[in-house]
Amino acid sequence: MHAAILSVFIAVFMIQGCGTSTPLEQRDSAAPLRTWFPRYANAFFYRHHAEYKVAAAIHYAHGKAHDDLQQTRLERAYYFDAAFEADYLDRLYHPPLTEPTMMMFGPYSGQAFWKLYRAIDWTHGHHEATYDILAEDRIPWDRKKEWTDRALEAYLNRDPAAARSPAVLELTLRRAGVMMKPYFGAFRKNYPRSNSFFYTAHWWHPVIYEAMMIGGNGPGQDEAVWRTNELTFTQVLNNRPRRMLLSREAMPRYARLSPESANIFDNLHMLHGIAYDILAYEGWTVDQKQAELYRVIRAMAYQPGDEKFSRTFAVPNPDMDPRVYAPWMETPEGAMTAMMEDMFREMWPAMSPDGSTEVPAEVLDQLRKKLAPGHQEGELPGSLLDAVKALVPNIRMEEHASEPGVAPREMIAAMLAGWERKARAIPDIPPLPVAAEPSLPPGPAAAPL
Repeated sequence: MHAAILSVFIAVFMIQGCGTSTPLEQRDSAAPLRTWFPRYANAFFYRHHAEYKVAAAIHYAHGKAHDDLQQTRLERAYYFDAAFEADYLDRLYHPPLTEPTMMMFGPYSGQAFWKLYRAIDWTHGHHEATYDILAEDRIPWDRKKEWTDRALEAYLNRDPAAARSPAVLELTLRRAGVMMKPYFGAFRKNYPRSNSFFYTAHWWHPVIYEAMMIGGNGPGQDEAVWRTNELTFTQVLNNRPRRMLLSREAMPRYARLSPESANIFDNLHMLHGIAYDILAYEGWTVDQKQAELYRVIRAMAYQPGDEKFSRTFAVPNPDMDPRVYAPWMETPEGAMTAMMEDMFREMWPAMSPDGSTEVPAEVLDQLRKKLAPGHQEGELPGSLLDAVKALVPNIRMEEHASEPGVAPREMIAAMLAGWERKARAIPDIPPLPVAAEPSLPPGPAAAPL
């Protein structure tokens, strides 16, 4: 009798907690799954435990942000932004003891958006596995690539629907087609402090890879990882990046070792940002948000043939030292901003009232303001779509293109055609030689304690 009453109570609680007519989803797989290569499992945990806890704190923030945004009224965003950021920062100093799943700290949103959580947890597992491979000194340096490729194959093939694409973000973001959706920029604009925390987090993940890459298997790795992690607290949190850094910028050596994994992490980080935009947006119901989220997840998932576009990128700073927080890391200018501007220019002829190819200067100015965190002086209110409509009232838009779950096919086709032209002119980045183990070069003075 007691068991029956408890079952009914749990069912009622879950339905009420969801607060939506969206049916609860069948979950027939666990997350995360990390049991395929026990030889290196948990090497990062034991060798770089302080850094492991930073990663766990970052992933706590990722999980909790879903509920923070979904449950907060937009009119209260600026009020709660400081509180959310303070909570995320507190976890950096008092981190979880182990890697949390998204559902652990974002249970409310997980009832309606579990496929989002599955994609995130699955890719965080790939993060951990690839960290472990570099940290495991029993794997010779000249076999790091081989073991990384084995982890990559398991990640892509064991749950392909959850796996993020190994193609460059230039391709997958065009497939997603989110720039002219009404939610675009909602998180970046209304929660600038929380947004900057995640820009810091997406600096941290790649530079830790790069610290291991310059340190080799020996004590140099411990030194490089420690110094790089210290930058988080001594410099970066006080002067945060103003854009999402891409892997090719912040871990150029690792991006050449495993371009597929590097792109997977870029695609995950972009999915985080898109999901936060959608959850922060108030114009849609939970059902509509689910439809749009799942459309984007499918667009940015692994698709056959994506491997052909895994090396289609250039490395702007091939010799960067992850132990240094360089000025170019702080600015809004970089690969992400250039990519967005390219995509907008490609879409413009399909939107322009007269089919012109030249984007008006005032429209381009609004785009740049919309890409910057927080509200900028002279920025028009609302989304990028709202700003463009205010400046060009008779802009052309295909029917239903801005609605939830609908792919803006004309704009996506225009962007993909533009990318195909660009990709033909971009030589594949050459593989990184791994025959010789690196020795840690002299670096900056140790960070103050």
